[in-house]
Amino acid sequence: MKKPEVRPAAPQFSSGPCAKRPGWSPEIYANAPVGRSHRAAIGKARLKEVLDRSRAILGLPDDYRIAIVPGSDTGAVEMAMWSLLGERPVDMLAWESFGAGWVTDVVKQLRLDDARVIEAPYGEIVDFAEVDFDHDVVFTWNGTTSGVRVPNGDGIPADRKGLTICDATSAAFAMDLPWDKLDVVTWSWQKVLGGEAAHGMLVLSPRAVERLESHTPAWPMPKIFRLTKGGKINEGIFKGETINTPSMIAVEDQIDALRWAESVGGLSGLIARADANTKAIAEWVAASDWAAFLAKDPATRSTTSVCLAITDGWFTGQDEKAQAAIAKSIATLLEDEGVALDINGYRDAPAGLRIWCGATIETSDVQALLPWLDWAWQQVRAEAS
Repeated sequence: MKKPEVRPAAPQFSSGPCAKRPGWSPEIYANAPVGRSHRAAIGKARLKEVLDRSRAILGLPDDYRIAIVPGSDTGAVEMAMWSLLGERPVDMLAWESFGAGWVTDVVKQLRLDDARVIEAPYGEIVDFAEVDFDHDVVFTWNGTTSGVRVPNGDGIPADRKGLTICDATSAAFAMDLPWDKLDVVTWSWQKVLGGEAAHGMLVLSPRAVERLESHTPAWPMPKIFRLTKGGKINEGIFKGETINTPSMIAVEDQIDALRWAESVGGLSGLIARADANTKAIAEWVAASDWAAFLAKDPATRSTTSVCLAITDGWFTGQDEKAQAAIAKSIATLLEDEGVALDINGYRDAPAGLRIWCGATIETSDVQALLPWLDWAWQQVRAEAS
């Protein structure tokens, strides 16, 4: 196959940190209040702007609280688990590596005896009919490393007695989350909006706040996890008074990303952009004789972290180590060509490719990439055969 002539204008297809918005440049930092306290009026105003714009774009209910927290999405999820779990049994749902990580935290770190683990292999999702929503439930909405997402909130009952704690880091701003079915939602800036790392976001429903104020965990609580003060929720955290010092450069970057999101139509515009990117890959997959979606059910296919399996018989006949080397060779070849950066599958996932299709990616770049995938596959297969 002849080497394609058209290259993506932006080759950044990493699933985290993800591509910056189209037209981004460091000039956005010109007015960042660097060298100033985040507690000064200008710092507080910038932090509140992040909260207000995020709330408006996502359509959060008025009685849901939103906060900026330390430690990226990981910090936000762990803050929620350490603060809220232990009052009742918990169902831990996992169908990829990040969900499995939350299982490890609960089973081996918090050591909850009444934790039940419900798992599904890569490419599949757990059966929500098996979940007991009288328990607390912890799950990812979109499996970043498997390309499998929850299709909707229909499996979550409105009259649940437990809390639903949802890691939505690669779903927020790209998928329509059913807020009435979710009590805790977390994400990080460096995913769908392509922001800078280290900061997480935490959303709490009134039910989650009630739990915070009525339940005292049995374990010591690190300072950066403390959401209450004197037995009541610390309202300042949800007004931009962050637990630890935020980067005002990262804050400025997030404000820029949120303003861009508004300019492309808000949540519906962001969803449409991700859907268009995934549709381009789906059309290519339908005609491919060597690649398929890792997600087996079309209803559960991610529209952000699109994971591709290699289905060619020669490839599937190799052992796992050889398969991993082949997939890595494809990704390396495309990186060397300056066509696609960081698209090798996640290290714990089945060998394959992972292409970020979130809203900051242009569909024209996805379309330009696809012929290069075919070219790289043929080059690597020919060399290895």
